[in-house]
Amino acid sequence: MKIVSSSDWRDAIAFEVPVLVADVVPGEPTRCVACGTDGALIERTELWAVKHRHPKHHGGFVRFYCETHKPAVAPPPPAPVEVKRARSAAPRAERRPSTPKAVAVTDRPMRTMCPDCFVEVSAGGDCGMCGTQVV
Repeated sequence: MKIVSSSDWRDAIAFEVPVLVADVVPGEPTRCVACGTDGALIERTELWAVKHRHPKHHGGFVRFYCETHKPAVAPPPPAPVEVKRARSAAPRAERRPSTPKAVAVTDRPMRTMCPDCFVEVSAGGDCGMCGTQVV
């Protein structure tokens, strides 16, 4: 069974970017997550929705914040810069020529095979699978 997450309003929000809650999901006044359940109800036009990353759920999770608790937007990470190494003045050591790999040699003698099962037959000539006597 394949478990697939459904699509809803949370998918439209970018990670770690504050968005007005009224623009994302309109509704009744609600509370700031940092103020707790003791805090007053705040209109959705004054609350900010922030989608945070979650270590196990790729869709993340959304929290509502008031203006005083709204997390600061983190600057984007700097672009990676390729650092070119300076050529070394010392010459490189010559590589040894690769030796061809040895082919495995088997000293084991080829035993008789059962014509029905294609299984090696015991020394007595009896097939262990079907019981056929092979000479």
